[in-house]
Amino acid sequence: MPRLALFSLAVCLLATAAAVVSFVEGSWLGILWVMMAGVSSNMAWFHFRKNRAQRAAAQHTTG
Repeated sequence: MPRLALFSLAVCLLATAAAVVSFVEGSWLGILWVMMAGVSSNMAWFHFRKNRAQRAAAQHTTG
């Protein structure tokens, strides 16, 4: 798994935890954490798929 995908996944998990804590404490700031989790999740998915496509293309040209 590429490094950027792992970092994005870590940010997604931390933002999700922060959102849960914010909502439990009664703060509406959790909405921003949910949005950050969504963006970082999309980034992780993008980098994961990009890496998978690059590996497939490299395997196709060599084999």
